[in-house]
Amino acid sequence: MPDRKSYDVVIAGGAVMGSACAYWLTRLSGGRARVLVVEPDPGYARASTALSVASIRLQFSNPVNIEISRFGLEFIRNISAYLGPAGGPGDLGLRENGYLFLAGTESQAKNMRQNRDIQVSLGAETELLDRAALAARFPYLALGDVRLGSFGPRHEGWFDNMGLLGGLRRAARAAGADYLQDSVTGIDAADGRVTGVLLASGRRVTAGHVVNAAGTHGAGIARMAGLDIPVEPRKRTVFLIDAPRAKHPDAPLLVDHTGFYLRPEGDHWICATVPEDDPAVDHDDFEPRHWEFEDEIWPRLYARAPEFDAVKVLRMWAGHYSFNRFDANAIVGPHPDRPNFHFANGFSGHGLQQAPAVGRGVAEAILYGEFRSLDLSELSIGRILANRPFREKAIV
Repeated sequence: MPDRKSYDVVIAGGAVMGSACAYWLTRLSGGRARVLVVEPDPGYARASTALSVASIRLQFSNPVNIEISRFGLEFIRNISAYLGPAGGPGDLGLRENGYLFLAGTESQAKNMRQNRDIQVSLGAETELLDRAALAARFPYLALGDVRLGSFGPRHEGWFDNMGLLGGLRRAARAAGADYLQDSVTGIDAADGRVTGVLLASGRRVTAGHVVNAAGTHGAGIARMAGLDIPVEPRKRTVFLIDAPRAKHPDAPLLVDHTGFYLRPEGDHWICATVPEDDPAVDHDDFEPRHWEFEDEIWPRLYARAPEFDAVKVLRMWAGHYSFNRFDANAIVGPHPDRPNFHFANGFSGHGLQQAPAVGRGVAEAILYGEFRSLDLSELSIGRILANRPFREKAIV
């Protein structure tokens, strides 16, 4: 257990976002930054990281989100080069099957066309497919209600989520970051700056900077500093299903306009929906909504792909989105009233793929006083304070 009483940076939360911040702080400082990561559950059993379906895409509508994921993809592909031997195994099993979005209305199709232009200008290879082209490429789909499809044949897919977390964590520790199993229960402040944290164990640790990477608990950590962010846990139930007549291991991740997504997982499939009734939930509520598959997903899935006429749910689990109810986009960087208190919160389901770039950005803001590699200022809390939403149209 680390016994140091003072750190340059204390990070509240040690899952993928907190570990990405710790990795970049140690790397960019050449190991000189003294970093403490405080994580109550080092097994990450309920972390959004662990319960994610571990996907990455470039099909976003905002340029900054595209660039964030483009770097995330580069990092995942070249993880050995970034993390070195300390990061452990260098293959995250990236499957670039792509994403396929379907549009059912002209308004959705118009958004796809606009988004595609932005995506391609930033290096994506997004293809727009009419109904005939979709039928030729994906003959197992029923497309009578589809106006247009947006398909990313490369640079999109899924990967080993815990492999990414484990690699970042190992590399950060090898470079000198300390990890402590504990919880932040209070934040000290004076003269407009945070000065340290109080831990559940009773320890008090002074800090030059504090990073809020606490996932669904981020709003609580912010309140300890006298701040407020509109972040709350939203439950998502994921189903692993067997469909013996549907064998398409090279299928993309399908995002259907009727309200579900589906992707292959070995010989099986993973699917989920965004529930129409989507309230904030208790932090301890991980009970799967088992009825969602039979009542909401399966009828839509069978209508889209008749081969799913016979299915069996093999397993289900519930995870939490750290949801930003203001505009469903991340909150990144320092608060103007607490300039050494930094946010890495509210990723609304995209945190895993955004962690490499956001962790780098937070580290740059702390070490250099500015974002250098990628300008993340559009994601600052300033937009919330000014009531100026920065919406992402392509939310899953």
